Amino acid sequence: MNPLTEKQIRASFVNASKREAAQAALPDLDSLDWDRLDYLGWRDRKAPLLAYAVVEVDGEPRGVLLRSTDAKTGGMRRRAVCAWCEDLVVTEDVSLYVARRAGASGRRGDTVGTLVCTHFRCSANVRRTPTRTEMGDDPTMRDVIVEMRVDGLRERSAKFVAEVLREG
Repeated sequence: MNPLTEKQIRASFVNASKREAAQAALPDLDSLDWDRLDYLGWRDRKAPLLAYAVVEVDGEPRGVLLRSTDAKTGGMRRRAVCAWCEDLVVTEDVSLYVARRAGASGRRGDTVGTLVCTHFRCSANVRRTPTRTEMGDDPTMRDVIVEMRVDGLRERSAKFVAEVLREG
């Protein structure tokens, strides 16, 4: 992912008001390893039920304001597979995130939801060493599998943003 500035991130939100974008508590951008990120996702440290994801779509950053349901707020967390990274190993740290649609649909209350890694560790998950079941006996498949996972993560996260942008 291309490194982003605070200004670029705040301007990227497609389903948040200017006020919501301005109030978002951003992560420490200088500490991020941008070369190993396929999207930027984080939970708001000031408002734990709010989260954000910035995904590159057609070379442009598109940010989405998300709301989560969390076990600490009374929701029951179950094992699930993240819809973005599809990691079969990490299944206990997945949460339902809901995004208000952009534009008039969102103002009417239309939303779209997805299951995503609670702490947005998808980029690390897709880069983990494949299991023997995934790779078989051919160690040269490691890079191929990781590349396929990375491509899949980028595609699925971009499709979610496209769904947020779609008029309902």
